[in-house]
Amino acid sequence: MGDPFVYEDVFLKLIDRGLKNGASYVEVRLQTDEGSSITMRNGKVLGFSTFGGGGVGIRALVEGGMGFASTNKMDGESLDKALASAVSAARSASRLKKRKIGLSDERLGRASYEAYQKKRLEDLSFEFLTEEGKRVESEVRDSVKRTKLSVFSISFSTHIQEKLILTSDGAHISSKVPRLYASLNFVLEDGGKTMQRWREYSGSGGAELLEEWKIESEVSEEAKRLENVMLFGVSPPKEKIDVVLGQEIVGLAMHESSGHPMEADRILGREAAQAGESFVKPESFGTKIGSPLATVIEDPTIPGSSGFYLFDDEGVPAKPRYLYKEGYINEPLLNRETAFMLARKSNGSARAMSYAAEPLVRMSNTYLEPGDKSFEELIEDISFGIYMRSYMEWNIDDIRWNQRYVGLESYIIKNGEIGDPVRNPVMEVTTGEFYGKLFAKDKNLKFFPGTCGKGEPHQGVPVWFGGPNVRLIGIGIKGLGD
Repeated sequence: MGDPFVYEDVFLKLIDRGLKNGASYVEVRLQTDEGSSITMRNGKVLGFSTFGGGGVGIRALVEGGMGFASTNKMDGESLDKALASAVSAARSASRLKKRKIGLSDERLGRASYEAYQKKRLEDLSFEFLTEEGKRVESEVRDSVKRTKLSVFSISFSTHIQEKLILTSDGAHISSKVPRLYASLNFVLEDGGKTMQRWREYSGSGGAELLEEWKIESEVSEEAKRLENVMLFGVSPPKEKIDVVLGQEIVGLAMHESSGHPMEADRILGREAAQAGESFVKPESFGTKIGSPLATVIEDPTIPGSSGFYLFDDEGVPAKPRYLYKEGYINEPLLNRETAFMLARKSNGSARAMSYAAEPLVRMSNTYLEPGDKSFEELIEDISFGIYMRSYMEWNIDDIRWNQRYVGLESYIIKNGEIGDPVRNPVMEVTTGEFYGKLFAKDKNLKFFPGTCGKGEPHQGVPVWFGGPNVRLIGIGIKGLGD
């Protein structure tokens, strides 16, 4: 993007023209996205690509109607046309809306920030990433002794996102967030049986993340454990028992059963046609959702996270949001529009995927607050239970209430010890049961990356979800296909 302040005067004049043309609010966001990607399968490079592009997105509020337009051309005529389109769309929308759009009054930011890189992403070469992919595959193959590793694919991607956001009511934010991604997939075979595992890594920062992730050792150890589950796994018990869930499943549950249902636009019915509704209603705040251990936090400010930002795309300062707090439904994710509708303040949850997309209420990094126990203390008094460390599949309904998880790496717990591996245990619970039967949690917080999808047209944004290992009491378990 170069020096974003080159465009400052141009955008300020654009905002002024929008106000003179009848808008009560104008927002201009310059955004560029660039990066590269390499994909390998069974030791061979399948493809290498680079991408880059950017432009300007403009929103205007006119008589209670909001309009949006964008352009990837930076000349004055193109910017004026985009502004006119946004104002015209807003004026047309205002004639159709019974309930007019308003924006909450906020303390908006004037700041510039950048996610720290110890080693620049731009310095990662094709040759280095190719050798890294081969090295990871070699170590994973060497770890598998008794089954066949028939498929191993791995990809690395870099993404550098820069933004300049100006609004008519005073926001002025410049940001640069570099992100690194790695994903891999492998398949184990034994006779007619197969087991597949998909793993992702991502964070904001530089090339040093590859060293921090230690992909080869983590995945090699997991491949050995999965081989053991595949060869010696027993059928799961079919009864109500205590279930210990691993951090990966807990994190996914936080994203799906806390993050999505606590998006204010979803609560207000704005996502019903695209992604579904929410069991949470505007009158639900302050009502009980589960045990006192149910505290779920949403925090964009975590350094190094995939969902990292310090100001949202409306210029509102980011901060931790307590979605559920000590067992009670507490605070939804809000942008300025939904905050106005609910007579609240925005908590900085507006995010856009690209310059050509308008900001929506989005998650960033969602996690269950950890406890103070060790893992050994978490299971020490379980006479008979099951430990589901990771999942092979999951499902949740469109109001985020009924959910289902199928374990991938799972074990029997007997007399406080991890025992035999278990094949494909299935846990089906409601969101109320999940949080209501939350009995204990350890102190081992871990995050997992994802790309959260939402909106029409679809927008995908980088997020983290995580949590500690947890113990749920009296949960029904069955086998896959039962």
